[in-house]
Amino acid sequence: MSPSTEQHRREAPSSVACLVVTVSDTRTAETDKSGQLARELLEGGGHTVVGNVIVPDEYERIRALLREAAADPAVEAVLLNGGTGIAGRDTTCEAVQSLLTKEMPGFGEIFRMLSYTEDIGSAAILSRAVAGAIGGTAVFSMPGSTGAVRLAMTRLVVPELGHVMRELRKDAPRNGAGS
Repeated sequence: MSPSTEQHRREAPSSVACLVVTVSDTRTAETDKSGQLARELLEGGGHTVVGNVIVPDEYERIRALLREAAADPAVEAVLLNGGTGIAGRDTTCEAVQSLLTKEMPGFGEIFRMLSYTEDIGSAAILSRAVAGAIGGTAVFSMPGSTGAVRLAMTRLVVPELGHVMRELRKDAPRNGAGS
C-alpha cells in the first residue's frame, strides 16, 4: 500500500452512517438474509446502520429512495443488494447510474474479478455491480445473493468505506441528489 493511501485511511472516518436497501419483489424482513448480512458486516466494521429498507425492483421507486437518502444528512452511504442481473425486471443498476454524480467503475470491475476467481467463475459476466456517489453520498449496488454480499462487503466496501467518505467530504456538498 502506498504511503498516501495509508495516510488517507488514517484520516478517514472510522464510522459511516449507512442505509441498507434490499431490492426485491419477494423478500420480507424475515427472509432478507442478504440485507441482514450487510448490516452485520457494516456494524462489525464499526459503521452505523441508520436504516434498512426493502423496495420492489421498480426503477422509479429505487430512484426516489436514492434521492431521499442522498438529501438526508443522517445517511452518508447507501448499500443496495439485488436487482443487478440482466433480466428485464432488474433495474437497480439503471436507477443508480441515472443519479450518480461520480461513478467508481473499479468497484464493479474488481467485484466481477473477485467473483470470477473466488466464487462463481464465468457466471461473473452476468453481474452488473456498480458504485459511485450522489453528491456527498456514497452508493454501492451489489447482487442480492448472500455470497455476493459477503464478497463485496468484506473485500471492497467495509475496508474502503471510510476512505471513500474521506474523499467525498473533501469538497462536495452533502446534498446532491442528482436529477
